[in-house]
Amino acid sequence: MNQPLAKQAYGKIIEMILSGALTPGDALQEAKLGDLLDMSRTPVREAIKRIEAEGLATQEGRFLKIRRLKAEEVEEIFFLRQVLETHCARQAAMARPELGELEARIRHLQQHGPGEDDEQRRVDDAFHRTLALSTGSEMMVSTIEDLRRRTCMFDHAQVPDRFLKSCDEHLEMIAALRAGDGERAGALMARHIVHARDAILEKLEQFPERNRDA
Repeated sequence: MNQPLAKQAYGKIIEMILSGALTPGDALQEAKLGDLLDMSRTPVREAIKRIEAEGLATQEGRFLKIRRLKAEEVEEIFFLRQVLETHCARQAAMARPELGELEARIRHLQQHGPGEDDEQRRVDDAFHRTLALSTGSEMMVSTIEDLRRRTCMFDHAQVPDRFLKSCDEHLEMIAALRAGDGERAGALMARHIVHARDAILEKLEQFPERNRDA
């Protein structure tokens, strides 16, 4: 399986969903999408599986059909994330998890950019998971991962202005965690999540009529 092709197919289908080229109720058909994207069915199939896992498509009869993320859903997801992850950041300041490797990976991203693979996503996931693990609650970890999965299509390709800002915000939080300053770490996490939410809402606002009709 050619993973770069699957990633390309995923990105193009996400663009079609966000732009309204694919509308709620449209079926995700491998053959049709393969023709539109000029790709074989294998990478398209992998992309469709990922889109289903992220909650942007649901099974209806024989087909997976599009459901578009609405602004109200984004608001709710990020409200919950802010409550939970602010708590995690405060707890992590006491638990003092090992953050040296994560810091090095973030600085590498700053210097070299997100690249063609999924390193940016892996680093972002690892950072938030590390803080969630500091609570000692598997339910906390799984809940946060589920919430993050629901908006993970908005990566650096969809909201490129967030890439370097997010790296900077992660490094600020690492500094606060190393200093054992739970209040600052929590405040920085709350701000980080608000910034991510606002960037996604701004992206959705580019297509207001279609996204509000969904």
